[in-house]
Amino acid sequence: MIDSTQLWTVILGLGAGSFALRFSFLGIIGKRPLPEWVLRHLRYTAVAVLPGLIAPLVLWPAATGGELEPARLCAAAATLLIGITTRNVLAAIFGGAITLYGMMYLLA
Repeated sequence: MIDSTQLWTVILGLGAGSFALRFSFLGIIGKRPLPEWVLRHLRYTAVAVLPGLIAPLVLWPAATGGELEPARLCAAAATLLIGITTRNVLAAIFGGAITLYGMMYLLA
């Protein structure tokens, strides 16, 4: 168990660090326009973050105790394939969900 003082020190330190990161980008720049190269890189933020959020859920799902599951792999592959072919986010999401539940039904 962690000491209460140590816990609050960590919480306040993380809060101050988070504020400093956001302020350095938003507060200091203010209303000045961002350079074109920064805007170009910011366009890829969601594309970079989403795989980092999804990959652990597919490869090490907590629902299966961290074991690889064929239904999740098929759903991820179907989502990627549908997304690439249709270029439609909602079609990819619904196609992946249908594939996941269909595979879970077939493999159960």
